[in-house]
Amino acid sequence: MKKTKNKRNIIKKISLSEMLIGIVVVIVLVLTLMFFFTFVNIYKNTTEESVVTSSEQAVLQVKNTVENYTSDMEVLMKMIQKNISQGEKDTDTYLNNLIGIRQDIVAITTYDENGKLLKAWSDQKRLKENILKNLSFNQNISKENSKMLNITKPHVESLFVDYYPWVVTISQQMKNAKNETIQVALDIQFSQIANYIDEVGIGQHGYCYIADNKGNIIYHPQQQLIYSGLKEEQYNYLKDGSHVEKDAIYSVQSLDNCEWKIIGVCYIDEMITNKVNHIMKTLFVIFLVVVLFTVIIIRLFSKLFSNPAKELANAMREFEKDTNHFEFKMIEGTAEITSLTESFEHMVIQIKELVEKVRQEEITLRKTELKALQAQINPHFLYNTLDAIAWLCEEERYKDAVEMVNSLAKLFRISISRGHELITIEKEVQHAKSYLKIQNFRYKNQFTYSFDIDEECLGYLCNKITLQPIIENSIYHGIDRMVDEGKINIGIHQKEDKIIFTIEDNGVGMTMEQCEEILHQDASDRVGIGIKNVNDRIKIYFGEQYGLTIQSELDEGTRVTISMPKITEKDYGEK
Repeated sequence: MKKTKNKRNIIKKISLSEMLIGIVVVIVLVLTLMFFFTFVNIYKNTTEESVVTSSEQAVLQVKNTVENYTSDMEVLMKMIQKNISQGEKDTDTYLNNLIGIRQDIVAITTYDENGKLLKAWSDQKRLKENILKNLSFNQNISKENSKMLNITKPHVESLFVDYYPWVVTISQQMKNAKNETIQVALDIQFSQIANYIDEVGIGQHGYCYIADNKGNIIYHPQQQLIYSGLKEEQYNYLKDGSHVEKDAIYSVQSLDNCEWKIIGVCYIDEMITNKVNHIMKTLFVIFLVVVLFTVIIIRLFSKLFSNPAKELANAMREFEKDTNHFEFKMIEGTAEITSLTESFEHMVIQIKELVEKVRQEEITLRKTELKALQAQINPHFLYNTLDAIAWLCEEERYKDAVEMVNSLAKLFRISISRGHELITIEKEVQHAKSYLKIQNFRYKNQFTYSFDIDEECLGYLCNKITLQPIIENSIYHGIDRMVDEGKINIGIHQKEDKIIFTIEDNGVGMTMEQCEEILHQDASDRVGIGIKNVNDRIKIYFGEQYGLTIQSELDEGTRVTISMPKITEKDYGEK
């Protein structure tokens, strides 16, 4: 006996260790996944910060270069203004020498306040006699002194014969030696700064461009695509700093001495997404290796537990297939399996006893159900119906009598329904139509009725004899007391996962107290199986959230609403 106990203790320790190993393996997998997603997230954020920093540095470098370029323009403009104010003779000499020294200066021009060209200095270029359009004259120049340069967008110089360089113009108003207000314009070649902008790259496809404070593009390395409408920049209005948009990162730096700003564009797919995808692939391979290793460990350490568990599961399936003839045999295994086996054996014994008890109760229930079905046929209704059939025969209205007999036969057949509590809505509608047809004969067309049914509802199941008690109540307590013609409207429709039945009549109606009372009173002599019975059966079969509600107004009529779930024969298990 002691040896047996020792063996069981060893098995118990082994089984617990297996469970611990399984738990550890699961934890390792979970932690690996957490590490995977955490690392990817950190890597993505770090990469994004690195890309933003790199983009900002590139844009700052471009800003400094362009700012040096514009500062040099500003110095030149101040020198030109100083010499123009000293007198025409000294100015000519100085400006011609300046243009000769500075190869990037295309022309220096002066204009009166109306834009008339007063004088032009160039490197021996011949001035056009008729200038169609002079882009060097700035009509919108600020008359107030400002620290910002009045600098135009790049344009083609149009003042000289057979000479069309690409320039930008710096304009400034001043007083000349004669104290006249003039505008001085300095045209400087833009190709140098354009070439520099073209060579700047952020990543493989990123770039920089120049825009003004209003979002207008000054220069773009893909200028031709912009002009042709094949490309559009949507974020020219962004403030200084870095901005992460849906597909790109925009870094913006404004120049201090003019209304230009440098905008750098780098693509997220290229700079971040591709790198993240690469690291994710690497980590995914590592994760697969971990999973494979984990699966091997689980398979090695689970045999002691899984094999007996499979035997127990097979025994349970055999018991499920044939409860009556099942004979259980003890399964050897771990302490946990042994405990489960003993519990299962005890459960088998109890279930067999319960099955036998249920079988006996079912026989009793069937007998009771048969009596209840027989009691559902109101004897007054049956007597009056047969009496009406006899009267029709006496009146030689044989066709009507046959139709009434057929309706009565359908009514009885569906009422019985081979002992099934649930029948299809289609059969329930047939039952209601048969009942209405009989009552219409009996009441000599004192009322009319109509059906509004969603055809898709007909295949679902409902409690049998659901509509007839409601219709019977409408006839006896609503329409029978009326002088005018009565109307009964029956509707069946779907609403989400429910089937909604509605029975409306234009009868005398009820008070709220009567509506509440009728839901709680048992069947009366006249009201068949009773509305309360209908409501109770629905709630017992489907739950408290389903059932019957009544809305009524005196002298207006009554509306009964019934809700049931969408149940098919497959769900119910009856055929």
